[in-house]
Amino acid sequence: MAPSHRPLWQRFLIFLVPLMVSNILQAMSGTINSIFVGQLVGVDALAATAAFFPILFFLMSFIIGLASGSTVLIGQAYGAKNELKVKEIAGTTLTVTFLAGIVVAVLGGLFIRPIMGVLGVPPNILDASTGYGFIILIGMPGFFVYLIVTSILRGVGDTTTPLVALVMSIIVGLVVTPSLILGWGGLPKLGVLAAAVAFIIGFVVVLVFLFFYLRWRKHPLAPDRVLLTHLGIDFVLLRTILRLGVPAGVQMIVSSVAAVVVVGIINRFGSDATAAYGAVGQVMSYVQFPAMSIGIAASIFGAQAIGAGQQDQLGRITRTALMMNLIITGTLILLAYIFSEAVVSLFITDPKVIGITETLLHIVLWSVLMFGFSVILSGVMRASGDVLIPMLISLGTIVLVETPLAIYLSTTSLGLNGIWTGYATSFCTMCVLQACYYWFFWRKKPIKKLV
Repeated sequence: MAPSHRPLWQRFLIFLVPLMVSNILQAMSGTINSIFVGQLVGVDALAATAAFFPILFFLMSFIIGLASGSTVLIGQAYGAKNELKVKEIAGTTLTVTFLAGIVVAVLGGLFIRPIMGVLGVPPNILDASTGYGFIILIGMPGFFVYLIVTSILRGVGDTTTPLVALVMSIIVGLVVTPSLILGWGGLPKLGVLAAAVAFIIGFVVVLVFLFFYLRWRKHPLAPDRVLLTHLGIDFVLLRTILRLGVPAGVQMIVSSVAAVVVVGIINRFGSDATAAYGAVGQVMSYVQFPAMSIGIAASIFGAQAIGAGQQDQLGRITRTALMMNLIITGTLILLAYIFSEAVVSLFITDPKVIGITETLLHIVLWSVLMFGFSVILSGVMRASGDVLIPMLISLGTIVLVETPLAIYLSTTSLGLNGIWTGYATSFCTMCVLQACYYWFFWRKKPIKKLV
């Protein structure tokens, strides 16, 4: 973590920059991998990988939720300078994660084909999608550990090491994926399976690197004798981790289901509307990354402050995060408005679809600022262990505002524009409700350490 004598805004930036770069690189790596598969193998191969994605997202949602809970606890323990407790939390989290990965690998490996059938995967890509999914699922124990390790490192204020790990895995993918697709250097030609094998090789290389690198740096989360002796399950800690983490996983899953419903509505407007949806989503994701990163920073800084017994710093942390969102996210939104045509043209060439996409961006883009404010407020509250009400607010706006409003407005004269009006309205509603709960209720609660 950055030295404590630095101003808070500087510590925020030092934490934020690697985290934002990681998010952007993660998105780009997925895009590059899709390009390799689509261009070198074919559209059916690309469809085969895409067909498995809902399963992968579902599994990742719960692991990311688990990571969210353990990161808060590690942040509090680290703020209290209790490195033994940091390792106890990490040991329980890693053990549970690895065991969950083994269960997924065994059950997934046995039942992948029936699962793909239930998802309605077209017969022409069923074999390829099943083979791809089988390899991915077999690698889940290691992948889950990779996700957890890179997440909990942030709990001790380290966002640089996860960035280095991500860059390394991307480099491995850039080399291994095309090599296995084309059979370079005498390697077997694996076709669509190349992406799955490269995926596994990537995180294995990273985990081996992290094992030695963290020990060499004498990192607070280094896999030393103390951490290794705490590999096991402390059920008291696990209960707290799950209480904090499960809501985050549930929220991700509900959000993805709602997105599927909205896509179904958009598809009714034709392929141009679907293409516009994809382009808007690409632009929105890059604008949302800083907002989400600031929310993560606020949560971790808040957890460390609570652990250090400095609850009086939570207000400053919240204000700093809100101002960062206003400046950073606000600047990106402004630039996206000014250069909207050029930005959209990166994804779409048809002038008609470019016009549709620009209109949709203009409707919804400003509301990402409100999204950022709500993510920050819920992040700070999560740092204290208050997760239920913020989660219900988020889910409520998705289920009761965003989805029904998008469905209804799409049938009015607004048509396609009404769907994005629903998004903007839900972001604003979420922000107002989170702010009300934060200001009138959470601030009056006694803040206690969880570990």
